[in-house]
Amino acid sequence: MAREFTSVGVIGLGTMGAGITEVLARSGISVVGVEIDDDGIARARGHLEHSTGRALAKGKLDEAGRDELLGRITYTTELTDLAEVDLVIEAIPEHLDAKAELFEQLAKITKPDVILASNTSSLSITEIGVHTPRPSKVVGMHFFNPAPVLKLVEVVRTVVTEQDVIDDVVALAERIGKTPVVIGDRAGFIANALLFGYLNHAVTMYEQHYATREDLDAAMRYGCGYPMGPLALLDLIGLDTAYEILDSMYRQSRNRLHAPAPILKQMTSAGLLGRKTGRGFYTYDEPDSPNVVADALTPAGDAAAGAGIREVSKVGVVGTGTMATGIVEVFAKSGYDVVLRARSKEKAEASIGKVRKSLDRAVSKGRMSENDAVDAINRITPAVEFTELADVDLVVEAVAEDIDIKREVFAALDEAVKPGAVLATTTSSLPVVVCAAATQRPADVIGMHFFNPAQVMKLVEVVSTINTAPDVIATVNDVCGKVRKVAVNCADRAGFIVNALLFPYLNDAVKMLEAHYAEAGDIDTAMKVGCGLPMGPFELLDVVGLDVSLAIQRTLYNEFREAGFSPAPLLEHLVTAGRLGRKTGKGFWDYS
Repeated sequence: MAREFTSVGVIGLGTMGAGITEVLARSGISVVGVEIDDDGIARARGHLEHSTGRALAKGKLDEAGRDELLGRITYTTELTDLAEVDLVIEAIPEHLDAKAELFEQLAKITKPDVILASNTSSLSITEIGVHTPRPSKVVGMHFFNPAPVLKLVEVVRTVVTEQDVIDDVVALAERIGKTPVVIGDRAGFIANALLFGYLNHAVTMYEQHYATREDLDAAMRYGCGYPMGPLALLDLIGLDTAYEILDSMYRQSRNRLHAPAPILKQMTSAGLLGRKTGRGFYTYDEPDSPNVVADALTPAGDAAAGAGIREVSKVGVVGTGTMATGIVEVFAKSGYDVVLRARSKEKAEASIGKVRKSLDRAVSKGRMSENDAVDAINRITPAVEFTELADVDLVVEAVAEDIDIKREVFAALDEAVKPGAVLATTTSSLPVVVCAAATQRPADVIGMHFFNPAQVMKLVEVVSTINTAPDVIATVNDVCGKVRKVAVNCADRAGFIVNALLFPYLNDAVKMLEAHYAEAGDIDTAMKVGCGLPMGPFELLDVVGLDVSLAIQRTLYNEFREAGFSPAPLLEHLVTAGRLGRKTGKGFWDYS
């Protein structure tokens, strides 16, 4: 049976420590809060009064409840006042020497059975614990900021932490309304280990001018449903904090993907720390404000700036799969005449039938009128020969992800379609330039990567090769706006934006599982509860398909030759065994 904690010490009453104190006191636990001086205590007291005042104003606390909560907190500047507590949670700044020295002192002051917990987000619990004579009583208890709001607590065990200690801390986390996940002592634990590699990769993309900050952030918000884009999230976290976490992770793991991007160090040194200073990747109207204002940090405008726009009134779509029919529907609903080219009249008619059913569903749900649905269907013409695309202004290829097939299609389009028409491919992983090389007009070829289902997903990645003409880029961006899509621009590089950022993160999660570092359920929970992601990595891998995920990861590794991008062996083994995810009923999870 888990032990009962009646009194807890919290050392360090900054934003995080004060939040932890509030959570504990709200749950009926007496808290002894320790700060370095009286000024620190005054700041902590003010923070807690402000936070509980907001809860009172929102009806989450009444006056009596607030008074009781605040009455459970005792403030002190003396560590010796922790002599009788049952648990100590350290929440001082992320410096190993300072934490180690503190734990050494705590071991002398507190009772022999007291659990000593660190709220560190990136430092080794083992290295902290060895400075005490009782490392078996030392554990990580990593809350997420703001502690009163976010539910996740990472409970970090070392190789010597007693199981009873883990069980007691897990029970406490549940008692105070948190969702605990138990993990081993590895750099970054779960959430930071997966999150900050992804954030660092996004910073590198920005630093290389591969994509603008706005396009990087929009890509992950609209392409993956993330609550914030990576650069906006870094501004919220603080660039100095991000640099310290990445640097700490790199020193422990020596994984080059955790080596902080140079621009992080430069911006930190320049005082551009994000929201808290009013300027980071974005500029804010004042420190600590979420309101972004225009600034001069965005890289120079893309190649399409100031370019003309070609007229597009008729669109061709090549293909009959789910993606192709979705794209046909998007254009037809937006008022474009569409020619759907298939290998046979029957296939073309069947695809138009799928569009008709989709539109009927939209009518039944009140999303469009019956007349508008009829008009959209009447704008679609079936075709079998490429020559029937002769007068289209834009043609979108949406056939299978096979480079030889795509070459054939683009060679045929080159012969059939009028000069000046834009030729676009929806490929998600193959080089657009290879499609362009199959034509005599590479300047007219561009990537137009819709996300599935195209009728629903808002994002389109507009992918330019080294030959794509500026007016072609401008034209496709204009068309995206007219069909109510969010266009993000990037160069022709494996993975474009979304896949290049998403799949290394998913691959890292598989490697984490493979190392028996944490269970799949705990990893999924950590990323959903701790980071607000719509799905955990293993849920998402099963939805995408493990074979598809493996193919994309191989493509990224083959292009960048980055050791950290090498596909996790476990992913390869599961695909070989036929466990491909939801489509086979078994992947990381069993759906039978």
